[in-house]
Amino acid sequence: MTSKATVLRRMIAEKEFIYTAGAYDSLSAILIENAGFDAVFTTGFGVSASSLGLPDAELYTATENLQVVQNIVNAVNVPVIADADTGYGNAINVMRTVRSFEKAGVAGITLEDQVVPKRCPLGINSKPELISLEEGVAKIRAAVDARTNVDFVIIARTDAEGEEAVRRAKAYIEAGADFIQPLSYVNGDENGLVRFGQSIAVPLSVQMTVFAQKGLPEEMLRAMNSKFIHFPLVPLLLTSAAIQKGLVELLEFKNTGAMTTEMMPLSEFKEVIKFKEIESLQEKYLTALQK
Repeated sequence: MTSKATVLRRMIAEKEFIYTAGAYDSLSAILIENAGFDAVFTTGFGVSASSLGLPDAELYTATENLQVVQNIVNAVNVPVIADADTGYGNAINVMRTVRSFEKAGVAGITLEDQVVPKRCPLGINSKPELISLEEGVAKIRAAVDARTNVDFVIIARTDAEGEEAVRRAKAYIEAGADFIQPLSYVNGDENGLVRFGQSIAVPLSVQMTVFAQKGLPEEMLRAMNSKFIHFPLVPLLLTSAAIQKGLVELLEFKNTGAMTTEMMPLSEFKEVIKFKEIESLQEKYLTALQK
């Protein structure tokens, strides 16, 4: 059976751009796949928010993240790229993280160069603190050495800015990173992303967090040498807005008929979660036990 990592590598070779949206659980991943995205990108921001109700400050453990990611992999057919945060420790921890996520069927991971525990760059007063360049290189090198399938994709994310980001990106590429994910997006500097992309030798993995509303034209994505285009927070924010608005209306009207918030019909939702398939299995394997 062809691994999802190999499927992703073929996709990389065949497609100019690979579009993903951020999943934080199995249901969101299924909906992303059903919408037609090329792959699923798991979002640590979303996993922390949905699992703990807390911000993305690496408050969940590697094991907790892996459990969510493994369920997502099992729920969809498209490749899954996992947010592995900092790798949850030093270079040796990174090796264990890579092996665990690869064994779970993930097609690739992102690893960032923040200190442990990390700080979310989208925080109100958060400014990421970086590990040394030498440690960052060691962690990427360890990740490359740990994978058993050469198709397993390693995306090195740097939270550095300006020339330091370029310096780190080049070092991570030399250490074996397949793609670079710069965090220049925090400042919304698309021209800076173009300059950055043209300064390094591998394609970019671009998070569209602050560009989601207006998007980036394909000619600009092409100019910055992009391959992965991620919308990590859109599913989470869509869901949160709809649920909040709908529940306020439900409490007001005490019925769903007066609500303006659209709900998925139950019949359609049962198709999404494969109710018919499970009932067929129940009929096949459990009916005989009732006779």
